[in-house]
Amino acid sequence: MKTRLIHAVGFCLMTFAIQLAFQANCHGEDLAIGRFGSTNYGDWKATGTAFRLGPAADELLPKLEIENASDNRVVSSEMEGDAPTGTLTSPEFKIVRNYISFRIGGGDYERDTCVNLLINGQVVKSATGWRSDRLVPASWAVSRFLGQKAQVQIVDQAVGDWGHINVDHLVQTDKPERLPVVTEPLYRESLRPQFHFTARQWTMDRLNPGMQQEGWVNDLNGLIYYDGEYHLFAQRWAKCWIHAVSRDLVHWTELAPAFWEEQPGSGDQSGTCVVDYQNTSGLSPDPAHPAMVAFFPRWDNRSQCIAYSLDHGRTWKHYEKNPILVHPERDPKVFWYAPGNHWVMMLYGDSQYHILTSTNLLSWQDEHHPIKDSFECPDFFQLPVDGDPNQMKWVLIQGNGNYSIGSFDGTEFKEETGRHPCDVGPNFYATQTWGNTETGDGRRIQVAWMREPPFLDMPFNQQISFPCELTLHGTTNGLRVFRAPIREIALLHHGQDTWTNRTLNAGQVLPLEPAGRLFHLRAELNIPVGARLTFNIRGVPVILTSQTVESGNSPASVMDHIQTVEILVDRASIETFVNQGEISSTRFVLPNENGLSAKAEGGSVTIQSLTIYPLNSAWKDGMGD
Repeated sequence: MKTRLIHAVGFCLMTFAIQLAFQANCHGEDLAIGRFGSTNYGDWKATGTAFRLGPAADELLPKLEIENASDNRVVSSEMEGDAPTGTLTSPEFKIVRNYISFRIGGGDYERDTCVNLLINGQVVKSATGWRSDRLVPASWAVSRFLGQKAQVQIVDQAVGDWGHINVDHLVQTDKPERLPVVTEPLYRESLRPQFHFTARQWTMDRLNPGMQQEGWVNDLNGLIYYDGEYHLFAQRWAKCWIHAVSRDLVHWTELAPAFWEEQPGSGDQSGTCVVDYQNTSGLSPDPAHPAMVAFFPRWDNRSQCIAYSLDHGRTWKHYEKNPILVHPERDPKVFWYAPGNHWVMMLYGDSQYHILTSTNLLSWQDEHHPIKDSFECPDFFQLPVDGDPNQMKWVLIQGNGNYSIGSFDGTEFKEETGRHPCDVGPNFYATQTWGNTETGDGRRIQVAWMREPPFLDMPFNQQISFPCELTLHGTTNGLRVFRAPIREIALLHHGQDTWTNRTLNAGQVLPLEPAGRLFHLRAELNIPVGARLTFNIRGVPVILTSQTVESGNSPASVMDHIQTVEILVDRASIETFVNQGEISSTRFVLPNENGLSAKAEGGSVTIQSLTIYPLNSAWKDGMGD
């Protein structure tokens, strides 16, 4: 083992040295990518009509309100307004500098008003304008492509408002006018969560000119299990549904976005996804290969649309007769109701959930049984009471995480309980669960958008909570949903430290000092009335008393007394669970120190058992902490 490690380290050092030497030899003057005449783009190839009049120059620049141009030859698709479309592609060139730098303005439509870097015909980098004709500097780090052949493609496929793109001063350089926000390797960035899903795609931030801030992720959409894969979809600025797949809910592979808005500015907002096993929609030409069907509203919050896939979600097509329903609502939640042999859709609008039904996914009727005082992004499913499949109840979870329990006959939901929070933390929103898991192991597994401040200077933004299994229990206070981390967290364990039968007197501190910054803590506790136990987690407190837990918000009470606690710690989050999930708290944090300790105050506390599991990174290209 030691010999292999030495050889591996030596190989890495040698590879690193070669790369440094190669880069050193590449340093030199800037290299222009394309030199244009006064009326043409030289040997660049144009399609369509957007670029047919050649560059904008001289008196055209102020006429088009193009500011901050460094050259007197600006690539512009605005010469004849926003209606023309087309592309402009450079000849092939070899990448021999560490950056490609440019200035950019115009529309902010991903894919549709952008400049792309192509390698082997595939887009590997992209940037958009920011709804201004003032050109701002931007750059791509391209050192990993050194020696490869590439092309730059400038795209205008948008019409209407800001349906144009302006670019100038495209150069290969080692000293870009503005550095990319992050130059660290993907998934190795300093703040990247290591076992919470984050998106990898980059876009231009329209609110901060020239700042590449993403991949952004917000509302979760259409979570579904299909043929051994868990599919995760989520909004990205309502421009596309990002898409990732996993076989264990821990290790994720992000695919290309499932589908984009039908046309620039039309939007594709939050929705759901189903598998049409019986081909009720007729969308599959081969019923042996059912369609995955995604439902989403456009920006107008009236046009309910679908896209579908016939290859397990790898490619998607918008339904040619969209919209399938014009109804002034949004956030469609769709599922199959077997007893009635029909589909059900819940739509949010006017502070209500409206219930619609269909036999074919394409035509819908309102059942006129709205659920009042509701709030966004519904999730709706059955759970067995205390694991008994003969006692099933329906659970309705709203976008803010509050749930209620009741009965459902296919057209009307009758609430039988009050509304209670799934989670008491400050960063739990737009939660969804995976559908179709009855074709797998049957667990109901939930994640939430951890809506939070931005990850500054990172190429990603926002994160998704760690998956939790939901169970329904009869308690002294009635039926309650419990929420606990899925067992697959153990896939990341590497080693453990255990303490048993430790009594801490008031004021006494137990140093725990786990290795690294990622860990999973489980403990059985006896906290007398009047005492409290504080876990100091890298400078952030989690405070437990005999009946309350405090982690990011005001203390939340259990029904009896706290017996167990489970804590997951990632680079930018602390998730706390007491009494096997009776209460959970999802919390975004950026700890400012290392280390972990437990301190008793106000009286003695007994730690009957405590185990800490250091965790590996879930990213194959990431690094363990």
